[in-house]
Amino acid sequence: MRQYGKYAKPYLSAFILGPIFMIVEVLGEVALPRLMSVIINYGCGEAPGTEARGTGFILLIGAVMILTALLMMLGGVLGAYFAVKASVNFAADLRRDVFGKVQKFSFANIEKFSTGSLVTRLTNDITNVQNVIAMGLRMLLRAPGMLIGGLIMAFVMNPSLAMVFCVVIPLLIVSLGLVMKTAFGRFDIMQKKIDALNSRVQENITNQRVVKSFVRDDFEKETFRTASLDLKDKTLRAMKIVIMTMPIMTLAMNITVMAVVWFGGNQVLAATMPIGDLTAFTTYVTQILMSLMMVSMIMIQGSRAVASSHRIKEVLNTEIDLNDDTAAQKDKRVEKGSIEFRHVSFRYYKKHKHNVLQDISFTANPGEVIGIIGSTGSGKTTMVQLIPRLYDCDEGEILVDGTDVREYSLDNLRNGVAMVLQKNTLFSGSIMDNLRWGDEDATEEEVRAMAEAAQADSFIQGFTDGYDTELGQGGVNVSGGQKQRLCIARALLKKPKILILDDSTSAVDTATEARIRESFSTSLRETTKLIIAQRISSVEEADRILVMDEGRIVGQGTHEELLKNCETYQEIYYSQKDRDEEVAV
Repeated sequence: MRQYGKYAKPYLSAFILGPIFMIVEVLGEVALPRLMSVIINYGCGEAPGTEARGTGFILLIGAVMILTALLMMLGGVLGAYFAVKASVNFAADLRRDVFGKVQKFSFANIEKFSTGSLVTRLTNDITNVQNVIAMGLRMLLRAPGMLIGGLIMAFVMNPSLAMVFCVVIPLLIVSLGLVMKTAFGRFDIMQKKIDALNSRVQENITNQRVVKSFVRDDFEKETFRTASLDLKDKTLRAMKIVIMTMPIMTLAMNITVMAVVWFGGNQVLAATMPIGDLTAFTTYVTQILMSLMMVSMIMIQGSRAVASSHRIKEVLNTEIDLNDDTAAQKDKRVEKGSIEFRHVSFRYYKKHKHNVLQDISFTANPGEVIGIIGSTGSGKTTMVQLIPRLYDCDEGEILVDGTDVREYSLDNLRNGVAMVLQKNTLFSGSIMDNLRWGDEDATEEEVRAMAEAAQADSFIQGFTDGYDTELGQGGVNVSGGQKQRLCIARALLKKPKILILDDSTSAVDTATEARIRESFSTSLRETTKLIIAQRISSVEEADRILVMDEGRIVGQGTHEELLKNCETYQEIYYSQKDRDEEVAV
């Protein structure tokens, strides 16, 4: 709870006022049965040895009851208002911090949680905590207040009859304790099944094109059905515990009322208890048991919220393995764009004995174009992801402008590097909004200039709304080649000192690709450019080409030098040349 204290502190007044106003409602609920008994006993003269005090007395007590009811209503409304205000603001601030923590995650941290799990934690889990806070603030003092107030009034009115509670309440507490103990584990399992279902939905919707192209609709329906039924079964298993509480409480309430009516009725017949007191006592029985029911509901919701809270704290307490807390040069910025790898090795799974990259060493001078080529799985993408510290190397050093990348602040390092990844991602919004991710303050002229450099302006102008055209989620309403060019334009707009293109022109024709490369020599003359490609034609004009195989650099040099000296490069070149000749024929 100490960890959550900072989220309650700004709204401390609401956290205090909510329960206080609920006390007003409690006092009214405790007072009303007693006032009713006064009307019956003295107003109507039902108490032994008393005479009816008449209509005036009844109206007076009735007016007091109406005033009490109005005060109860005011207290209930204000108590509910402050409870909602406190819980909603608490949840909003908590959700903001959890989302902010996720934004700081490295790729390795994100891989620890599934996307669906993070979505569930940010939505369903925080909502569970919010609901239990709102309920708790409304019931925190109301339920115990009704319980204590009802018991006091019952013992004051008839101590011998009130002894029935000494039997019923302990039995109820033991029963509810057993229910709560079982409920917690089941709610935790239920939340994990919600994770699985969210992951299934997210994956299916994001990859609808693949699903339809492979005609896997029936398969996806079946996997969704399986996940949904699994969630249903685990939810029912958890809710069976909740369902049990109501019959237990109702049974206890009915048995207690029957006992009170039986023993109290005998006392009324024996003229040792006024009938008005029996009426009030029966009401107090209901109040006491209802307060226990409220406590049980808080405990049930609380057990679910505790499971959700545990999952939220897993995110908040995750140690981010990439940060700049120990960076010695946080104010330093990337100014030239030189890159140097010194005997760099890396593995994704730290306990795995084989490295994905092994003893990588090369230098890229400011403004150079470095081509990177190699077979699938040779480590090309992994290597360039180490430059902006999407991962940290396990051995060796990576220097940018002569400084180890771990010495920069993450913001300054990544502001100097632009990446166009293999998977081109666009966001919902207009084309202009997406391009301005590169520079949110860019003018329309600057945006159009970079779109022209990326060979995107012509097809953008072909849309009815031009740069104001709305893109669907992930850019589903543009082609693969158009998406690549938009992503390149977005990166160019950033005006980076280092530009990394990870097979980012694979979906465009060779003529368009040539024009894009030509534009780099003018728009990004001083930018260091690393171009990963499958086609040798995409990198043969580079200042230097790195050839990778099984996580190692097996050759580096110009196109001509590699054709003479590098066997791996020769194999790639001639295999592509033969394939192109076959296509031409």
